[in-house]
Amino acid sequence: MAKGKAAGSVRTGIEPPKRRGDAVMSGVILHDLVVQRESKSFTDSLYAILTAAGLFEGPKYMLSALSGMAFIFTVHERLLPLSVTAYGQWVTVHKRAADSLGIYTVTDGGRTRHPTFAYYQQDAVQWIKASLDRGLGVIYWIPEFGVIHGYDDEDRIFYVQDGNSKENRMVLYDNLGLNFTPFWYAQIFGDKVEIPASDRLLESLRMAIDDWNAPYPVPPDCSIASGRNAYSYLTRALRQQDFDASGAVYILESYQQSRQEMMYFLQDAILLFPELKEAFILYEHIVGLCKSPDMMDCLDVKNRAIRLSGIPSLILAMEEAESLEEKAVNVFRGIAGNYPDLKRSTIPRWGLHMAR
Repeated sequence: MAKGKAAGSVRTGIEPPKRRGDAVMSGVILHDLVVQRESKSFTDSLYAILTAAGLFEGPKYMLSALSGMAFIFTVHERLLPLSVTAYGQWVTVHKRAADSLGIYTVTDGGRTRHPTFAYYQQDAVQWIKASLDRGLGVIYWIPEFGVIHGYDDEDRIFYVQDGNSKENRMVLYDNLGLNFTPFWYAQIFGDKVEIPASDRLLESLRMAIDDWNAPYPVPPDCSIASGRNAYSYLTRALRQQDFDASGAVYILESYQQSRQEMMYFLQDAILLFPELKEAFILYEHIVGLCKSPDMMDCLDVKNRAIRLSGIPSLILAMEEAESLEEKAVNVFRGIAGNYPDLKRSTIPRWGLHMAR
């Protein structure tokens, strides 16, 4: 697997190999890398890695929006918890996130049932260790997403943070990638190129437009909706009262957090594009709906349940939020349309799509 050249100043916080008795223990722990669960698990993991390595400066909401992750909204038809991470082909979405920040990245993953998995697994052990040796953590599907921030060759284990606990998880080299889902995934990072702030901001608006217009994240599978269509799946499941209660709470919690991230991002973005003030006001209203009694009284967060008596008010609040977000996307569309977009308007000589 290809490996990127890491920035030269990111070895701060690396713990050198230690000695146990007479035996030398070969390993690394990145002590400056701390994952805190506040946003989508991928966003939390990406932020922890890049800030610890000095590859990103700024608040998490800025990274979430500039990477395109904040705007993503996906909903399973029965509101299963997997909705929050089932936002498309991870390799594509997560590479887009890193590219938009100017960060070199390489990903690998697949299905653990494939006969070649064992070979990819052992190869991944080596390039994950190499990334840690350079002072860069590795995003890893636990599930959900977390960060591998250390290894110990003597015990043949990786140390993993999930952001939900201060305690490390330990994953044996031979168990890397194995979990209760059929997927494995890991992602490393390298050097950074500087992208003008206005270009990064415009790209974030365009990614928001793309996600809003895409009805399904993984077509032809229609069990999960995205963007505008995700609102329809959410309100329909609530109206029919045929849903996973814990999943519904998780979806709404993630939705509330991501819309708040968009609001803060747009508040800052007004400095570069004053025309975004209208969109900021619209997201301010959406965040207000998220904190309104109509939504808060319906969520029994402690018991991970939905109070059925509050569903009609919750549906009305979500329908209003959809209308507000449609108007905000129209603002994005108007601004983005005033500037050239070579990424989407230039078709390479081999065509728009190529085999992968």
